[in-house]
Amino acid sequence: MPRRDNSGRRRLPTQSRRTILVYCGAVRTEPDYLDGLRRKFRTSGVTVKVRQDGTAPDALVRAAAAYERRHPGVFDEVWCVVDVDEFDLDAALVEARRRRVHLAVSNPCFELWLLLHYAECRAYCAGYPDVVRRLKKHLPAYDKTRLDFRHYAAGVADAVKRAKDLDPSGTAYHRNPSTSMWQLVEKIQEPV
Repeated sequence: MPRRDNSGRRRLPTQSRRTILVYCGAVRTEPDYLDGLRRKFRTSGVTVKVRQDGTAPDALVRAAAAYERRHPGVFDEVWCVVDVDEFDLDAALVEARRRRVHLAVSNPCFELWLLLHYAECRAYCAGYPDVVRRLKKHLPAYDKTRLDFRHYAAGVADAVKRAKDLDPSGTAYHRNPSTSMWQLVEKIQEPV
């Protein structure tokens, strides 16, 4: 049987997939948010791996780097989403630099990033309970174990802008409040 001549057909350009490995310190909140964000921007190249809740940021960085080593050449970037809370962030910063892992740090906690979807927050936050109290003014039913990304989808661009206003460099990890989540979100939003 003769083969068809397809030389006149227009071929679609091949797209390279960018793959980002993200390790989160929480079991539900951050992974649920990131999965929703990934779906919104249809970036299937983002992989979210979850580590047990309460893992110290430096241990999370080591775990993410070890996972990448076991899967060489699969990931273009490795990120860890961490809170300052009661953890020693300095040890995580050293580990991240040493292992070439990017950090998305929220001070004092990830809920600050969620709050920025609704409002500015420039005043000092006295920890997780304080940030959640502020968040519940905008989202009374907030529950960290059942995060619904639809509550945040319309405010992603506002959160990025507000987070950049707090920390334009994305490296002021010790400043309260601050979050460098905007850097990871922009990476996820980048077209492939």
